[in-house]
Amino acid sequence: MLLTKNKHSLASLVLWSILHAVFRSTCDIGERFLEEFSCKLCCVCVRVQRELFDMEPWEQPREEFQLLKKLGEGHFGEVWEAVWITKKQKVAIKMLKQGTDTKLDEFVKEVHALKKLHHPKLIELLALCTRGEPVYIVTELMTKGSLKSYLSTPEGQVLTSAHLIYMAGQIAEGMAYLEDRHIVHRDLAARNILVGEDLVCKVADFGLARIIKVIMAGCQRCPWKSIPVRWTAPEAALYQRFSVKSDVWSFGVLLYEIMSRGKMPYDGKNNKEVLEILSSGYRLPCPNRCPPNIYRIMLECWHAEASKRPSFHALHSQLENIYSRIYFKTIEV
Repeated sequence: MLLTKNKHSLASLVLWSILHAVFRSTCDIGERFLEEFSCKLCCVCVRVQRELFDMEPWEQPREEFQLLKKLGEGHFGEVWEAVWITKKQKVAIKMLKQGTDTKLDEFVKEVHALKKLHHPKLIELLALCTRGEPVYIVTELMTKGSLKSYLSTPEGQVLTSAHLIYMAGQIAEGMAYLEDRHIVHRDLAARNILVGEDLVCKVADFGLARIIKVIMAGCQRCPWKSIPVRWTAPEAALYQRFSVKSDVWSFGVLLYEIMSRGKMPYDGKNNKEVLEILSSGYRLPCPNRCPPNIYRIMLECWHAEASKRPSFHALHSQLENIYSRIYFKTIEV
């Protein structure tokens, strides 16, 4: 990754992203960065001195939390299942590696912005422990982990089309909430959806691309290397034109992941090859056992003209209608 005049350390940018985006499977974070963030550093990162500051009511003493078991470990730290002792509530705790710096003004601004986002289909930030190290980021616990991981399990592999459409509809609902508030996710993918009991799905990491944008400001020689090309609309991957409509394109790829039960999009091709075939008009094929009307939705999401892609409200409505008709067995899909 190239950083020219940017004075933020890479760790600072990642922490900012995580605090705004809340949480995702730490194993997926490591995989994502290893696969997609492959550029080289071209200048020394400057450490930002961390100071104590007031984050009430988010800040909680570390003693409030009892660690139960380690759920995973990735590039930037560990994720633990824990108990919030006074509330007697199970939570997930992301423990950032020691030595991670924060840019305090941006950190405070992003956390305060996060307070305004509340929706049952978005992952919720519960608390922070920033005094001392390691920093704790406390979120609600989603018992089945990331959708990407869940789809690869035996349980995920036997889900019916109705189950999969039900999950996709929930994601569209959460994205419609962000759409109404003009918030662009920029990294919508199965790795950034968390799954709980009864197939409840919630959107995570809805702030990552703000960090990508900062990084790319000093990385014009290879901008497409710093974003998840397989999930990104061509106008965003090539020209950094991110919008709600580029999120809709990503939702189409996510829908492909869901209906293929976890298959890698454009498997066997590198980022450059993906951009080339998309420019020539290629689109992912219909997954096996995918209902034709669901594949038509994918194709609508992948329209070359961003303005002609559907809204998330329209996507949610379509998926809800299809699911209802399957559930009540009024049509064959």
